[in-house]
Amino acid sequence: MPGGRRLIAAITLLALPACAPASGSGPRPPKVRVGYSPNLTHAPAIAGIERGLFAKEIGERGRLDTRRFNAGPDAVQALFSKALDIAYMGPNPAINAYAQSDGKAIRIIAGAVSGGAGLVVRPGIRSADDLRGATLSSPQLGNTQDVALRTWLESKGLRVTRSGPGDASIRPMPNAQIFEAFRDRQIDGAWVPEPWLARMLVEGGGTLLVDEADLWPNGRFVTTHIVVRTAFLRNHPGLVAAFLRGHLAAIDYLRTGGEPARAIVEAAIKRSTGAVLPAEVMHAAWGTITLTPDPLPHSLRQDAADAHEVGLLDRVRLEGIYDLTILNRLLKERGQEAIAA
Repeated sequence: MPGGRRLIAAITLLALPACAPASGSGPRPPKVRVGYSPNLTHAPAIAGIERGLFAKEIGERGRLDTRRFNAGPDAVQALFSKALDIAYMGPNPAINAYAQSDGKAIRIIAGAVSGGAGLVVRPGIRSADDLRGATLSSPQLGNTQDVALRTWLESKGLRVTRSGPGDASIRPMPNAQIFEAFRDRQIDGAWVPEPWLARMLVEGGGTLLVDEADLWPNGRFVTTHIVVRTAFLRNHPGLVAAFLRGHLAAIDYLRTGGEPARAIVEAAIKRSTGAVLPAEVMHAAWGTITLTPDPLPHSLRQDAADAHEVGLLDRVRLEGIYDLTILNRLLKERGQEAIAA
């Protein structure tokens, strides 16, 4: 019967297996969106990107997407808006992110760099007292160098405010603009990370008033560590582990690669900032930083206390800000000691 034939045909069509999707049309792997700043204190990030170390470890499980930021507070906003998954940043933006989200949004998963920051001033300034009435700068309000500058000034009895009159004034601006303003004598000094510190000394004719390493026990303090969105860590632990393998490989590469490895980082900074970095500048800058996967938690807790004292942060409990589980597993695979949070 015609109706019966139509029913059989319909059943047959329903029973046929679905056609396989065309090659390459399946679900795309998730992006791994990584943020960093074009500074020497983010050298492992730069080396990992330029040498393809992150991409190699992530492989086909994800798609690496990298983005540059002037300073940590900008990267925090990108993490909050889910435009970033992982970011290299200093301690104070990470503390702010943790506090603003009631401990929910981010976790610190590894260290990257210690050292490489300080206060450079114009010739003739020899002490804190000489800074009364001075105009200083930092990369961004609330970033790690900004907190360090405010803390040091107040420890010397110099009152500073977010805006308005004070014993000294602080004008935050991007690092490249800081260098130009210092060279053109529009500011009297700045607390900056490398390579801008060395550049202000060598090319800007400045003097080093404070080496931040002198303010910390054994000269060790976290300048840069790695922060991840908590949701990304929970949902994609394999991708986070792959990224951290690339990070450890980048540190190894920079420790053992000598001048060729450093040249790759320097060239990338030049492309990003347009800055021509003389060999003398970079040689001096490399000598001030230490590459380490240890996030140096003791210095983070002191940074939180300092930010509170200068009025940039309410008191915050930092229990739970670290998750070093994956890092320590990878270190164990390498025969290295675990790091305590």
